[in-house]
Amino acid sequence: MPEAAVIVEWRVAEDEGMKKVVKKGTATAVPALAHSVHVEVAGLRPDRWYWYQFRAGGEVSQVGRTRTAPALGTTPEKLRYAFASCQHWETGYFTAYEHMAAENPDLVVHLGDYIYEGSPRQGNPRIHNSNEILSLSDYRNRHALYKTDKPLQNMHAWAPWILTWDDHEVDNNYAGDIAEDKQTRQELLERRANAYQAYYEHMPLRAAAAPRGSGMLLYRNISWGALANFTVLDTRQYRTDQPCGDGRKAPCKETYDPAATLLGAQQHAWMERQLTQSKAKWNILAQQVLMAKIDFQRGDGELLSMDQWSGYEACRNRVLRFLNDRKVVNPVVITGDIHSNWACDLKLDWKDEKSPVVGVELVGTSITSGGDGLDAMKGVEDVYAENPHLKWHGARRGYVSCTVTPKETRAEYRTMPYVTKPGAPVQTAKRFVVEAGKSGLQRA
Repeated sequence: MPEAAVIVEWRVAEDEGMKKVVKKGTATAVPALAHSVHVEVAGLRPDRWYWYQFRAGGEVSQVGRTRTAPALGTTPEKLRYAFASCQHWETGYFTAYEHMAAENPDLVVHLGDYIYEGSPRQGNPRIHNSNEILSLSDYRNRHALYKTDKPLQNMHAWAPWILTWDDHEVDNNYAGDIAEDKQTRQELLERRANAYQAYYEHMPLRAAAAPRGSGMLLYRNISWGALANFTVLDTRQYRTDQPCGDGRKAPCKETYDPAATLLGAQQHAWMERQLTQSKAKWNILAQQVLMAKIDFQRGDGELLSMDQWSGYEACRNRVLRFLNDRKVVNPVVITGDIHSNWACDLKLDWKDEKSPVVGVELVGTSITSGGDGLDAMKGVEDVYAENPHLKWHGARRGYVSCTVTPKETRAEYRTMPYVTKPGAPVQTAKRFVVEAGKSGLQRA
């Protein structure tokens, strides 16, 4: 693109043929935002589908489809959404989005690792387009590469998306302003500024999310009428360093540090306010890393993942006690990151089977990250035995489809036998239901 501004015309219509145009206007695409535009359209009717299209110069975009949320005081009969995470370009094809689109969800929630920052690795099904990315140009080109994937393009054009990031949008396992490797704090903040800028440019985000230097306000609240409230969290930008040297470790004293946080004080207080004020029948926490405690060591002692909520014991306890004490209505945590499926009850005391269940967690597998995957990880029986709140685990690739009604939430874990070549079929590996007003997951 030339270093010049470009006028982009946009239209919104009530029909796919773009005959019944209800809103139109222009936006200016400038080089400073990689010639992206973020059009916010007011005055549309609630709870209905619309179609939209862009024109710039002699080029006309494909027609996209989006949906407005129901009005705040209304309770729709149902919401159908799908959530996904972890789409590593090199390790497979994004066939999952073809199947997701066929299910016609009202919206898509992406929970992070939309891109991966690493260098090319020969022998993979697809190859990255540069060495490890650092500059703004690097991050822009990596996003552009991922956006050439047709199933991903088509899914963006088929339904609205709610997005949050995890680590690979910047660098693996970074924590706030602390790098995983030997980058200095200043080097990481410069890299983070580049990554956040490119992320904003390439994602359907409002202007309120535009980055300021190395910071970007991504946590936010999205209501689906009075049926569901999405509290979208950011567990990367404000967290303290992973304890015990990161990885899977036995707990050390830093694991229990009351000052350790995944959310930061401001976001944590905001989250509690949102959940307290919510009048929704379902409160969905859209976030990145496994909240349930999973002990990977059978018998005496514990082996926990320090990058997940288990590395931040006091912070997690505060969240779970809040859900219990404030009697937050029907909390459902949806999670990505771990490249496998998990279904868990969330409890105040993991070691006491009679301890109250304060919510449920649905953890979705990756779109491609990790390659074809397995039916289950090695040693899974020991993990089940050590963690009775774990209801199911699977390690194939795919996504999770959820149907929410005033009476229940149904979750279908949709998986594929392979991703290292296109065209994989999809199946439902497991179904769960959560009944409104009742604690815990039930198999459907």
